[in-house]
Order: sequence, then C-alpha cells, then structure tokens
Amino acid sequence: MVPSPVALRRLIHRVTAVGFGDATGFEAGTLSASRPELEALVADPALTSVRLSWVSPGDSARIVKVLDAVEPRSKGPKGGAFPGFVSPAKVQGRGETHVLRGAAVVAAGFLPRAQEALVEMSGPAAELSPLGLTHNLVVEFEPAEGAAWENVDAALRRGMLRVAARLADATAAAGAPPDEVEEIATPGPRSGQGPLPRVGAITNLQTQGAFKDVFFYGHSLAGSPPVAIDACEIDDGAIVSGQYGHPALRNPTYVHQNNPVVAALRAADTATLEFAGLILSPEPVDQAAKELTAAHTARLCAALGWDAAIITKEGGGNADSDNSLKMDALEEVGILGVGLFSEMSGPDGNAPPLVSPPSTATAMVSTGNYDERLQLPAVEKAYGAERFALLDVDASAAMEVPTAVIVAALSPLGWGKLTASGADMVSE
Repeated sequence: MVPSPVALRRLIHRVTAVGFGDATGFEAGTLSASRPELEALVADPALTSVRLSWVSPGDSARIVKVLDAVEPRSKGPKGGAFPGFVSPAKVQGRGETHVLRGAAVVAAGFLPRAQEALVEMSGPAAELSPLGLTHNLVVEFEPAEGAAWENVDAALRRGMLRVAARLADATAAAGAPPDEVEEIATPGPRSGQGPLPRVGAITNLQTQGAFKDVFFYGHSLAGSPPVAIDACEIDDGAIVSGQYGHPALRNPTYVHQNNPVVAALRAADTATLEFAGLILSPEPVDQAAKELTAAHTARLCAALGWDAAIITKEGGGNADSDNSLKMDALEEVGILGVGLFSEMSGPDGNAPPLVSPPSTATAMVSTGNYDERLQLPAVEKAYGAERFALLDVDASAAMEVPTAVIVAALSPLGWGKLTASGADMVSE
C-alpha cells in the first residue's frame, strides 16, 4: 500500500521549565512570559483585570473553576493558528505547526452555567487530568461591572487564544531547532477494496448555546448537518471549546488539539486499518434533531466507504443519546459503531451506567465512573477562586469529591489514565 503524503509537520518544542521575564521567549526548554505583554493581549472592556500565574507539575497547588485550556501553537510568520479567533477563518491543516509540548494556557474563574471544575497539580489525582501534567499559565480575571456574561466569555476566549499563539509565535521566531518532528499524513483516496477495514472517527460537539458550545472555525455547529473534515485541521486549532459543563466529561481545546482517537487511528493506519477520516457532528438538544443528525451521520459514513467508526461525545446526560443513536444508525447501514461512554453508576458502581443506551448496537468502551469518590489532600495554594463552591470550603483545603469534578478525567475523546482490572470469575 502506498503511504499517504505528508500534509502537516508538527515541530515539537518540549517545555521543561517556565517563568516570567522581561520578554516572551523560549530557550533550551525554558518558556519565559512577559506578564505585561500577555496581560495586554487579554485586556478587554468586558474585563476589569487579568492576573497571570505559572503553575507546574508537582507544585502544591490546585486550580479551581477551570474553564478551558489551550496548547500553545503557531503557524509561524504567516499566522493561521486558531482560525476564526486569532486568525481569519481559512481552512488550516497544512505546512508546519510549532507546538509547545508540556505547556498550556488555562482560564479559570466564574461564568454562568460553568460547573465546578478542578485540576490537581500534585498528589494522587494529578495524573487524572492532562492539565495536571503540564506547565500551566493560569489566566484569572474579574468581569467589568455591568458587562454581559456572554461578552466576558468571548473576551476571555479571544484573550487566552492570543496568549497561546503568542507563546508559540515567540518560540518559532527564536529559530531554535525542534526537539522532534512529527509528520502527519492525510488519508488519500483509496478504493475501499483493500484487505484492511476503513475506520474513521466521529466527534460530537456540544451545541447548547452560551457557555455550553464548541466552536469550529469560530462558529457553533448548532443547526448544521455533520461535516467531514481533514483531521489535520484540528491540529491548528480549528476546534475551540466554550463548553463548561460536566468537568470530567469536558473536552478542553487542549484535548481537541491532541484528539486521542484520531492519534490512535493515525498510528494504526496502513498497519491494521485504513484511517478513513474525521466527521464532526452537532449534539442537538431535542430528540427529533438527534435522530435526524444520527441518520445523516450514518449516510455520510456510508458514502465515504467507512467500515467502522469510533464515536465520541461532549458532556453527560443527554449526550449519551447522541452516541447511542449514531451507533444504532450505523448498524442499520452495515457499519460498526464503537461508542466511548463514561458511566454514571453511583459511588459504588452499582447503578445503571448510561442515561440512554443504544437499542441494538453493543460495541462500547467505558472511560470510567463519574460518581467514584476521591480524597484530595490540602494544598498550599489555589488558583481560580478562594472557595470551592461545590462543597463551600476553602479551595486549598482537603476534600472528598467525585471524579466528576476533575477536568477531562473521563474524557469521552479517549484521554485518560484510568484502567480496569478484571475480577476473578466464579461459576455457579
């Protein structure tokens, strides 16, 4: 089989240390940020003030009221990262992209409809979130008096994306050679008659309005039919999260940029399968729209010659239905659909795991139990807020929480550190 041509080259710069300095730059693994320069990038009439802090893995620290996180990326002098927000909404996913691996820009603070979310930087729960393993530039903010919350949200999103792009732009401009180069191929035209199954990814994006929306090139997919895209587009920030519900089931922009399902399918391409591509689908609110979207998605997969699809969701509760309906619709047209679900099984794991299971399809993967309890030790410093609202306790205090509050701990995009061990089976 002829390999697909290289479409995108990721130039990986590994961040091993961070700090503030007179100028924003990167040298020998150290990422330095100019606080005045970057705070100015976030400044907006909807915001009274902005505060930036570095928090690193192993720090005795906790970030609460986490909203979103972004991995710094740059397209170099010509720009193009985060299209629709930082750059014009032009199709990306080609050429070279500079990536600051090991760093993230994290927004934290109060917004309406945002459920309490936290990241541990040390202790047993640190590895449950991808953000517990990165050097995080935390963006805290105060809204301007009388500012509409939607304007505060939009200002914060634009600002954090500008900061992420600036950090990566400075790295690209420094001219330091990357630590490694990842060459990403795009699926080429194939007959679909070869020996390997054609397997693609279906990524559901939540479309529930302000504070619970995910953006594609700067716009929500609300009311849109499913769309097939080149998976390389997400590497350049074509998907940006504005979804602040269900922290453990939330897919921050950082996770979309590093979509684990897409990465796994790319790695297996030409070896055990043909990577068939990526389809984005909205998650409508009402049942009829969900059913229609599922049918459209199945027909699109069939038209593209897919043999199987891995389906991921955004959020909990009714988002189970989006996965389940697509799995059933795919089965009706002879395509295997594998759904990734988190379980809502109660603290002991004995309750029914899914709000809305599929009717006929059966191929499902669990990303863990939303309700399992965790013991978090006290930390020296908390960012994002002084109080942890869910328990009404000091944000740095020791606390018992459900896994549900840990950002991306049960990511239905497939990021996760949780594993299952089989119990001994005893026959009757």
